[in-house]
Amino acid sequence: MHVLVVHNRYNSAQPSGENNVVDQEVALLREAGHRVEVFERRSDTIADRSLLAKAAVPLLVPWNPAVRSELAARLRTERPDVVHVHNVFPLLSPAVLAACADADVPAVATLHNYTQVCPPGTLQRDGKPCTECVGTTPLPAVRHGCYRGSRLATVPLAVSLSVNRRRWWSGVERFFCISAAQREVLVDAGMPAERLVVKHNFVPEPAARRTGEGEHVLYLGRLAEAKGVRLLMTAWDRLAAAGGVGVPLVIAGTGPLEQEVGAWSAGRDDVRYVGLYDPAQCREVIARSVAVVAPSTWLEAFGLVVVEAMAAGVPAVAAGHGAFVELVQDGVAGLLHRPGEPDSLASCIRRVTADPSRNRDMGRAARLRYEQGFSPAVGLARLEEGYRTAIAGRSGGGASPPPSRNGNAGSRWGIRAGRDGGST
Repeated sequence: MHVLVVHNRYNSAQPSGENNVVDQEVALLREAGHRVEVFERRSDTIADRSLLAKAAVPLLVPWNPAVRSELAARLRTERPDVVHVHNVFPLLSPAVLAACADADVPAVATLHNYTQVCPPGTLQRDGKPCTECVGTTPLPAVRHGCYRGSRLATVPLAVSLSVNRRRWWSGVERFFCISAAQREVLVDAGMPAERLVVKHNFVPEPAARRTGEGEHVLYLGRLAEAKGVRLLMTAWDRLAAAGGVGVPLVIAGTGPLEQEVGAWSAGRDDVRYVGLYDPAQCREVIARSVAVVAPSTWLEAFGLVVVEAMAAGVPAVAAGHGAFVELVQDGVAGLLHRPGEPDSLASCIRRVTADPSRNRDMGRAARLRYEQGFSPAVGLARLEEGYRTAIAGRSGGGASPPPSRNGNAGSRWGIRAGRDGGST
């Protein structure tokens, strides 16, 4: 197939799992013999713009007419079979969907977060799950300043969500949800269920897999409140006060809490803050882990670092809500802690590090889970299936949508407590 991938790349100063997913899917499709081209914008370029051009960027968030014209012309010239849309914020905008309609090319879209129903895409406010805008107008997000703590910065996102809602729902043949938990939230919010299918992100076969018992507990990701970094620090302090777990905590990443994490870890033997690692370093540090910790307080739509750990044969300790519930087989391939509870997180870390034999069994189960559900072969098959269905639907082929895979999606909003010696 001939595929055109549309993506607004996130700022390179911050690690982006979404950028990685796009790059990996492009490489996978090309290796399989498909012709893949990319239409992109880069958020890095905003810094080089004039002050006037920078001030105009928020106006482009709901609609960028220049992008519509440029993309439509390219589509008419190149005639791809399908357009695969990823992120359109802030420089592309939903105008890419109008371009697809102009050129009569079917579009599919991967939903990497919850921006279809929540302006900042997090379903979180003040460190707690929030669904105030789901299924209704996004005025609460503006009132609370949910994007970057600013009402003014939230307005373009709220406007885009409001004016483009129907364009998204009618202009995309297939939405790829990256978890069943995410799909359930979106269906409950009114999105067309027949267009929403679950396609988990895949992870390439890692160059390194765990061979021994591991050397550390690892947090790898953005240093932000929503990722549970402060929760982890509290839990680790409680473990340290009780004598520790015998291995240090390694924290890799950057973000708003970087200075706080650096100050907290300074002078300690049981914590190492290593800053931002490149992809090769990330793969190596995962493979040397006793466990990877993902204590997010927001409802993760996926959880790439958890699957990367699985691929390396490393169990995860993750928050028992959102997508983690379907990714981590609790007690088999990892442990789920009660969301937002430092004692539960500390208990799970203690359990996963206390018994090397059980930890090895969990690592083997995690690897098997990866092979069965998140390998490149599985990812390619699901991509191709989605593309074929979208192409057939636009051409009048009458193909019925693939069956949805709801799995155990949790409660109405994908919220489920994990088990830590208690009930869910």
